[in-house]
Formats: sequence, C-alpha cells, structure tokens
Amino acid sequence: MPRVAVVGAGSWGTAFSVIPASNGADTMLWARREDLAEAISSRHENPEYLKGIELPPALTGTHDLEKAVSGADVVVMAIPSHAFRNVFEDVVPHLAPESSVVSLTKGIEQEGLRRMSEVMREAGDLPDERVAAVSGPNLAKEVARGQPSASVVACADEERAERLQGVFMSPTFRVYVNPDMIGVELGGALKNVVALAAGIGDGMGFGDNAKASLMTRGLAEIARLGKRMGGNPLTFAGLAGMGDLIATCISPLSRNRHVGEELGKGRKLDEIIAEMNMVAEGVKTSRAVVRLADQMGIDAPIAEHVCRLLDGEMTPQEMVASLMEREAKPELHGIEDGAEDG
Repeated sequence: MPRVAVVGAGSWGTAFSVIPASNGADTMLWARREDLAEAISSRHENPEYLKGIELPPALTGTHDLEKAVSGADVVVMAIPSHAFRNVFEDVVPHLAPESSVVSLTKGIEQEGLRRMSEVMREAGDLPDERVAAVSGPNLAKEVARGQPSASVVACADEERAERLQGVFMSPTFRVYVNPDMIGVELGGALKNVVALAAGIGDGMGFGDNAKASLMTRGLAEIARLGKRMGGNPLTFAGLAGMGDLIATCISPLSRNRHVGEELGKGRKLDEIIAEMNMVAEGVKTSRAVVRLADQMGIDAPIAEHVCRLLDGEMTPQEMVASLMEREAKPELHGIEDGAEDG
C-alpha cells in the first residue's frame, strides 16, 4: 500500500483519511492546530469536527506539513476553496516527484474561477496526469462511521485513476473511475448552490413536490453549465452529479442545506455562519457560478436567485415568486444537442 497524506483535518478530510488507514496504508492527517493533531494521534478522535467517532489507531495526526507530505505517494487536499491555493503552495515544495495529488474540495476559486484541480496544476506546475479529484454523495459522518457509500475518482491518466481507486476502495466505500475531471468537479461544486435553494424551501415549509422540482431543475442548471465548460453530460447523471445532489439537498447533515433552511426562516446569513464551525462552500460558490454562467452565456436562474438572496436583494418569498414566474422554456433547454443556450 502507498503512503497517504491528507491535508486538512475538517470533517471530510478526517472521515476520508479513515479509508486508506483502515485499508492498511500508512496514513498521516495534517491539522492546522497542534492540539487537534495530538487528539487524533493519542485519543483517536477529532473532537472538533467528528466528536464521538473513533478513528483507527493506524491514523496519525500531525501539525508538521513537511512531515505529512514528504515521501507520500498520494497527497489528498481537503482544504476549503478560499484557502486551498495558499495551503497547496506550502505543500508543493514537499511533494515527491511522482506523487498523485487529489482534491476533495467541492468549490470554485473566487478570484480566477478555477476548479481545484486547475489550482493544483497551476500552483505546483504539475502535469494533468498527476492530478485527480474525488467527489460523490459522501456525507462525512456517515463515511467515518463506516456506513455504505460510493464515490468517483476522476483523473486524466486512466492507470493512475485505477491505482487511486484501489487505495480508496473499501468494504464500505465503493469507488468508480471517470476521466471527466470537469464534470466531476463541477458537479460537486455546483450542487452546493442548489442545496442552499433546497434548504430555503425547507425553511419556508414547502413539501416534496417543491424539493423534487428544485433538485431536478438544479441538475439541469448544473448540466447546462458543465456541458458548456467541456464536461460530459452523462457525468451529471452519476454519483458526482445526481448522487451528490440528492444527498446534499435532503440530508440534515448537509451544511449547505442547513444554511439555506435558516435563510428560508428569515434569518441573516452572518448570524447563521457565525454559529457554524465548518464551511458551507455553496455560499461562496454561488457567486462564482453566476460569474461563470455569465462568461459562458448560460442561463443559471437558481444560482442567480440564491446570490440575490445572499446579498439581501430579495426575500425568500420574492425569490420563489421570481423563479416560478420566469418565461416558460423547453425542459432540455441548453442541454440537448441542438437546443438553444442562454
């Protein structure tokens, strides 16, 4: 088994590190805080993000980034998108020459509108074949508890993708490969925006018809933008698209759905965020999605309305009314070959 370094000891980084460690791989988890790294190593628990969940004794925590990354065959990045580039720039000097770098982060960089794989390629001057991404319906607490789940690893290098598949596959975590990096990453990032909208509907007391309609049209919005950016539309019907969208929109464990629910109840965004110790990527991603859609000439009404609500430009009630009263269009608008975009 290869040596694995996971950079970022939040809920998802910690939960994911359990998989290779349980498979017998030498796995080290880097935490920004020394006390958290010590708790992971000595108490086999992450009391900050996964309290009460026992971590495998083989998993080692460290506050020393060089110690974590040097000599690792696989370096997994689990850092929020707003800090991803800065942390990865610190990782780069310690990378082994042929190591694989893998992103778990489901977001889009605000400044350059880059996907995380693009950030890693740029910051590390890395070839495409060394860069991969993992995405799917993977709620951290369920994965950490060993509940059945499935995911996708995407990489331009098919052989490397299959090697990573072997490292991350476990009796409770089934991994598929997909060469569509664009689709896999965009599916993971954009579904968080739809989850905010789904949560808003929950907060307003809407039922299953509303949520099913919102999720389906959200998936169409994701596929429309993803196709224009070069993704395979079939990817959005898979684990990194529909699968992740379903889990994030319906689960009480979903941070983005929770933020949306509180917004739907009429609470202010700043108040909601202040109560959380984890990042809801959809808040920042929604603005990036709107900018991407504008650049690509793509219709993204759900993201646009979420942004307007986040910016205080409309109430939840006004958001719903505006979305429902939009001009009628064909269902496959902007997705089906030959259908008109915009």
